[in-house]
Amino acid sequence: MSPTLRRILLAVVALAGLGGIVAMIMTFHRLGSPGEVLELILTQYGYLLYPTILVWTFIEGETVVLIAGIIASEGRYHINVELIALSALTGSFCGDQLYYYIGRRYGTPLLARWPTLGKKVDWAFHLVKTHPVLFILSFRFIYGIRNIAPFVIGISGVPRLRYFILNLIAAAIWAHSFAWGGYWLGQALETWLGDHKWTMLGGFVLAALIIGGLGYLSQKRKMRAAEPTPEPAAPTQD
Repeated sequence: MSPTLRRILLAVVALAGLGGIVAMIMTFHRLGSPGEVLELILTQYGYLLYPTILVWTFIEGETVVLIAGIIASEGRYHINVELIALSALTGSFCGDQLYYYIGRRYGTPLLARWPTLGKKVDWAFHLVKTHPVLFILSFRFIYGIRNIAPFVIGISGVPRLRYFILNLIAAAIWAHSFAWGGYWLGQALETWLGDHKWTMLGGFVLAALIIGGLGYLSQKRKMRAAEPTPEPAAPTQD
């Protein structure tokens, strides 16, 4: 694909996304204030929270589990903390099983796609070689190598059944930690801040989105900088 066509496609996608955001904002504005919209969604469509958590955690994300736990602490939306944990457990377990098998199947060449993560990858390999059980049980809580750990474990040759059992245990611990952690955090925030806890929660979500976006852009810049510069073609002789 030519650079010009790529830019055109990106512009079209950006315009479509902007149009969708504007339409969503206008729709929500007709329904009422953001608080009223959130109240309507949680009251009428709260059951959709569980599949959302499952899909989200399949890719990544303790943030959504923590926020769901905080919302459940309100007590008036009929949201079950154990179902939050079960959804998060299922999504995280299935996602990391898939990434593990991708690591086993495609092996070391896969890591070439992350040239800027060399030190983190080396550290992950060291941990899985020296403390495999502890690493599998805890990598979800280790910032920086959370996303690459299942690939590294697969590449390292950890047996399938062993990883399956340990990954299931680890996913259960992780899901319950953040689901119930969010619930008790919500209870504490209610005691300390009252209704202002939602303002604080909104600021936290906004900050997480900004930090995640900046981190993604920084990683993309590092990857582009690490790409080899093509050598100029040798002049042809007449």
